[in-house]
Amino acid sequence: MASGPAAGEPAVRVRFCPSPTGNPHVGLVRTALFNWAFARHHGGTLVFRIEDTDASRDSEESYGQLLDAMRWLGLDWDEGPEIGGPHAPYRQSQRMDSYADVARRLHEAGHAYHCYCSTEELDARREAARAAGKPSGYDGHCRELTADQIAVFRLERREPILRFRMPDRTIAFDDLVRGTLSFEPENVPDYGIVRANGAPLYTLVNPVDDALMGITHVLRGEDLLSSTPRQIALYAALADIGVGDGGTPRFGHLPYVMGEGNKKLSKRDPQASLNLYRERGFIPEGLLNYLSLLGWSLAEDRDVFTVDELVTAFDIGKVNANPARFDLKKCEAVNAEHVRRLAPEDFARRLVPHLRAAGLLPAEPTAEQLELLAKVAPLTQERMVVLGEIVPMAGFLFVAPEDFAVDPEDAAKVLTADTRPVLEAGVRALEALDDFTPEPIQAALREALVDGLGIKPKFAFTPLRVAVSGRRISPPLFESMELLGRSETLRRLRAALAALPAA
Repeated sequence: MASGPAAGEPAVRVRFCPSPTGNPHVGLVRTALFNWAFARHHGGTLVFRIEDTDASRDSEESYGQLLDAMRWLGLDWDEGPEIGGPHAPYRQSQRMDSYADVARRLHEAGHAYHCYCSTEELDARREAARAAGKPSGYDGHCRELTADQIAVFRLERREPILRFRMPDRTIAFDDLVRGTLSFEPENVPDYGIVRANGAPLYTLVNPVDDALMGITHVLRGEDLLSSTPRQIALYAALADIGVGDGGTPRFGHLPYVMGEGNKKLSKRDPQASLNLYRERGFIPEGLLNYLSLLGWSLAEDRDVFTVDELVTAFDIGKVNANPARFDLKKCEAVNAEHVRRLAPEDFARRLVPHLRAAGLLPAEPTAEQLELLAKVAPLTQERMVVLGEIVPMAGFLFVAPEDFAVDPEDAAKVLTADTRPVLEAGVRALEALDDFTPEPIQAALREALVDGLGIKPKFAFTPLRVAVSGRRISPPLFESMELLGRSETLRRLRAALAALPAA
């Protein structure tokens, strides 16, 4: 199945047009990613357009979050907010005059008509159609109103909506993901394009913008498939009245993203929030890699790859039409691999916001703090799944002495009265050291605890680890002691001794 432009066809132009309602979610990001990868693979243009015609639901906060999310992910756009372009403006709320003009021309050309049906009348006729086993869509009641009928409705002060007149023919198209699809006219009734108050509907504004902006391919979610035959008919009407270049985009409908219980992942599900993954410390490289696997794959035996490799190999014709399940464990595993691939300096730099958010670093870290972070980063990189784990894993190195505390659960399990000889021997061994670096520290503690007390290393070193790091899981113990320094290491060991329960 062809997935890109053939010889002589116009260059690829795709669009990503989210609504600024709520926080960005992973399903939305997957759609943005596939559009971006398709445009970059074909050397085309990504148009970033904001669908903000619903003032009751849209917000500037959500608009800002959308732009911030795209920048964080590295999904750059060629036309759109903050960049501009030949088809500006790129916020639909700023294009109302264009929609009103097109709606008027569609009405004058006979492609649309005024519908005066009340909600109660529509509901009653739909219910009657369902009872009779007939399609329950709009029945064309106002399609051919006479002047006298219109006059009566106006006397009743009815405010009409504008309805598009669907052609009486089968509409078929070659979906880039699903193959040839066809829709019979009885299943695609006339539909509203302008509300009674004059506000344009999604069913009008998106196709109009696509036509005016020369969009060649529309890659969007499967949930919008039922509206595609309507839009194809509208593109033909727009061409008839001279709106756009007369072309109809090719459509590709992306599979659903499923959540727990094989239910469609809703943007209201906590698991769907992009902000949640950012806060936990997923990195764009890992998250984008995993999201690309929700319906597509680079190769059967390869799940981890770079964004550049994704762009090079991306083929919309190889997207699987079946629903894709979001697997958090697999997402974490893919992210962990990308964390391990980061250059050490880059890895350390990306840890700063998480330590800052936890209050362990100030807004402007000191040179000493950054030097400490550079030293601890290599000790943690191989152990981390998400960057946020730096806080429980290595926060003990950055906390002020007076604020250090041992995790109560770990203390109860490890720092018992039986560990007093271990801590006492550990303090004596470390007090005698002149060279406070990992190898001498390890040798001294092994001699004192393993050889001297006859304790296995696992049981000998765990109480020391909990005493100095506050947890049973930390970076390597001897390197951690070196980074803490002799004075703070001994202070914490003595504090742990003092806090031990009585025998």
